[in-house]
Amino acid sequence: MPDVDRDRAWLLTVDGAPQSYVDLDEPAHLEFEYARRLGHVLDGLAEPGRPLDVLHLGGGALTLPRYVAVTRPGSAQDVVEADRGLLALVTEHLPLPAGSGVGLHAADARTWLEAAPDGSADVLIADVFGGSRVPAHLTTLSYAKEAERVLRDGGVYLANLADAAPFAFLRSQLATFGAVFEELALIAEPAVLRGRRFGNAVLVASHHPLDTAALARRTAADAFPARVEHGPRLREFIGGARPVRDADAVPSPEPPDGAFGIG
Repeated sequence: MPDVDRDRAWLLTVDGAPQSYVDLDEPAHLEFEYARRLGHVLDGLAEPGRPLDVLHLGGGALTLPRYVAVTRPGSAQDVVEADRGLLALVTEHLPLPAGSGVGLHAADARTWLEAAPDGSADVLIADVFGGSRVPAHLTTLSYAKEAERVLRDGGVYLANLADAAPFAFLRSQLATFGAVFEELALIAEPAVLRGRRFGNAVLVASHHPLDTAALARRTAADAFPARVEHGPRLREFIGGARPVRDADAVPSPEPPDGAFGIG
């Protein structure tokens, strides 16, 4: 769907749920709140402009690969998208610029991850939704261990998740990645964290300390302010949640009607 307010900007919806937004003339423009928060993390991972090797699980309209390509020229990126029809639609109507350094792969995210080389990525971004739900096989301890294996020393895992109070899914994901990675942070709108509405939350995991103070400044100053939770407050939020095993995995909850409405 074209954006009437921006000449070459497009909104991608899948099964009625808004999934991606792309401005072909301004690929560094991130419209969605969760994408802006992922962008803030990416901006702080290394000195400005330094190329990174990035693995994207979930393609959508290739918003974040475009963002990395323009903000960190020379980055090598792989995008894994299970929906071949979606990938064909996006590449036909919203093509990547020549020389973008982005490789596209039509495959299941976990299957592709399990075959990826050890220590091959600086950043792994998981933004995979089957319609409006995160698939169950991308929520488990064994999946988290595969993600950790593929990341280099100093690498960072990022995931776009969605939940609402009492946050059973979100807490389980934090417990799962906390069992594999030494450092965790969670970025979300205060109203979501207070349980007032269903919404997105960005999970950040690594083995090295995160500059949460700088990240908190970026997210607080954003047009859509967010809070960064980490340390004791995040451990309190996780509570007694347990890591997810493959046998017990379930998809993320179905959003209520109107949760991601567009107009």
